[in-house]
Amino acid sequence: MTLRLAPAAALAAALAAAPLTAAAEGSFRIGWSIYAGWMPWGYIEDSGIMDRWAEKYGVDVEIVQFNDYVESINQYTAGAFDGVTVTNMDALSIPAGGGVDTTALIIGDYSNGNDALIVKGGGTIADLAGKPVNLVELSVSHYLLARALDSAGLAESDLAAVVNTSDADMIAAWATADVEAVVTWNPLVAAIDAEPDSTILFDSADIPGEIIDMLAVNTETLAANPALGKALVGAWYETMALMSSDSEEGRAARTAMAEASGTDLAGYDAQLAATRMFWTPADAVAFAASDEVKATMPAVAAFLYDKGILGVGAPSADFVGVAYPDGSVTGDPANVKLRFSTEFMQMAADGAL
Repeated sequence: MTLRLAPAAALAAALAAAPLTAAAEGSFRIGWSIYAGWMPWGYIEDSGIMDRWAEKYGVDVEIVQFNDYVESINQYTAGAFDGVTVTNMDALSIPAGGGVDTTALIIGDYSNGNDALIVKGGGTIADLAGKPVNLVELSVSHYLLARALDSAGLAESDLAAVVNTSDADMIAAWATADVEAVVTWNPLVAAIDAEPDSTILFDSADIPGEIIDMLAVNTETLAANPALGKALVGAWYETMALMSSDSEEGRAARTAMAEASGTDLAGYDAQLAATRMFWTPADAVAFAASDEVKATMPAVAAFLYDKGILGVGAPSADFVGVAYPDGSVTGDPANVKLRFSTEFMQMAADGAL
């Protein structure tokens, strides 16, 4: 899985980007990056499913893979892309925090074990006091650590240090004597957990629904081009129905996604098992409209503000307003820049696409 990260520098890079040429009228670009819950987007593009739905609604949609997750968000924030696969945390900190009004068009999944805190030997979270923890700073791993520590009545200040470690270096770091604990994500979690001295103390299944993976689109673009929303949502749920089936076609689709992400079908299915996929639009609508999301987003905003990455010069954790399907808002109602919408997912649930 590539980095699901919200560094302070990412926002600055996006806002500093030179103005980019807008796509031709009726043509749109969507960026995505490697992660279990986002692999369907590559399949949607390669299989022709996107082309069929785009033709149905009279639009042209190009789905572009990024090797660098942060860069995909930067490009979206800068206006080069109309939508991007992104976590709720990164959508809030980078585009929304940077003033780009963004709508969560599709709630695809939440991490349900893909992200984990792993220690050498046994013990408890309380035993981390005075010890270093290696992770990618300011990422969802950092958020997971904060939630784990809080569950044991600890704070980051109780640790010896948080050691910023690239995902590319995590397995090598784990093999050294100096590293006692790491927080990372799959497939790295699976590789480290396979070592005989590893113990998972806390994972994203302990905070269900908090690390949300979604397709976000520019709110103004979506309002002006509802056909784009219909085409994307239609293509997504056709693919969800296919890949969730135990048919030969479903296995073939998942195998293609597995190979594209560098694993095999068994490996990809294991990652999906640690991902709470919303296979049906009705399930996604129910989650997006839940009180759970309303409780999660202020907590995420507080974390981002505490780390200094909730927009440039954010005066408080309430700097960015987040709107929900029932019309309620958390944060500043005069600065709503992130919106959870069920409009198009509900169309899919109603069979209206």
